[in-house]
Amino acid sequence: MRRRNAAHGPLACRCAAAPLHASIYIMHRTNDMTLGFLIFPGFPMACLTSAIEPLRAANEISGTETFRWKLISEDGANVNASANVAFQPDCALDKVGDIDILFLLSGPQGTFSEPRASYGKLRHLARHGVILGAVSGGVFPLARSGLLEGHTCSIHWCYKAAFAAEFPSLDTVDDVMVLDSRRYTASGAAAMFDLSLNLIEQALGEAVMTEVACWFQHPMVRTEGVRQKIPTFKTDSTADSLPSFVGRAVEMFANNLEHPVSIRDVASDVGISPRQLERSFKAATGQSPAVYYRTLRMNAARQLVMYSHDSITSIANAVGYVSPSTLSLYYRESFGLSPREERNKVNRFRVQDNRPIPSV
Repeated sequence: MRRRNAAHGPLACRCAAAPLHASIYIMHRTNDMTLGFLIFPGFPMACLTSAIEPLRAANEISGTETFRWKLISEDGANVNASANVAFQPDCALDKVGDIDILFLLSGPQGTFSEPRASYGKLRHLARHGVILGAVSGGVFPLARSGLLEGHTCSIHWCYKAAFAAEFPSLDTVDDVMVLDSRRYTASGAAAMFDLSLNLIEQALGEAVMTEVACWFQHPMVRTEGVRQKIPTFKTDSTADSLPSFVGRAVEMFANNLEHPVSIRDVASDVGISPRQLERSFKAATGQSPAVYYRTLRMNAARQLVMYSHDSITSIANAVGYVSPSTLSLYYRESFGLSPREERNKVNRFRVQDNRPIPSV
């Protein structure tokens, strides 16, 4: 697949025109592709539909069967998605044969019942030329298999701290998708839609890809190098829409969770006075820099509480607090319960419903 570093511009939709049916031309230039989707209990259903629907539309528009797909579970049994909708797989993982790409769809707590055999099957597929990929929380079980070593992957912003804690040696980026050699990762459902559009363009050309995007009123096709939209707190904006020096301050805060920086140092680094940063930051985000910074640290702590097995003391240290009691104080102010209470609540949910939370 070609690597590109920017999104396509807004599409000039051709939805009112006659559909493309250039099948004779297309048949000379396509390569059939079979995709497998390995689904775990509690997987985000939107990620699956966002992957398959563009491929189905591409087949219909082109008049070909360029894309085929299979649903796979570890043991071949039905799997309930995060919305508690049951999916019936086509086969078990150990029966998977001729596929070109295998995507893992899961929440961050996705695990195999028989990890040794299942990881072995993934390694077998990789050795035989299958591209391995993951969507949203599916990067967690893929990383646990060891098959992301030496590769860069995309990680959804809401899982970033938890992923870094569990896999500190793996290289991650905030891009919506990463196509790194034979590892494809997409940060979430919308990113998977874009990744499918990229596969369509590779196989059937830009005209078919554009037609598919228009069918779904998808105005902007994102490719590699496009960063995720990350919300700012208590506003309707995203981090990339902030004034430049406020955005730079946000980036400094985000990159210094474990070893906090002072507001004065941040203001100096972005080239304004602390008072000016305070005013501008509050106007842009609705919060003071100090409160915003604390919110970032609390959100990172919450990821670690929910998705890691780190001790509360280790979590406090990871987000810049020497004492777990200080973390607990601010955590309760932010979320209405202590880190330990939150972890107990999450663990009860997993035992009762056998699914991870949340999934995106």
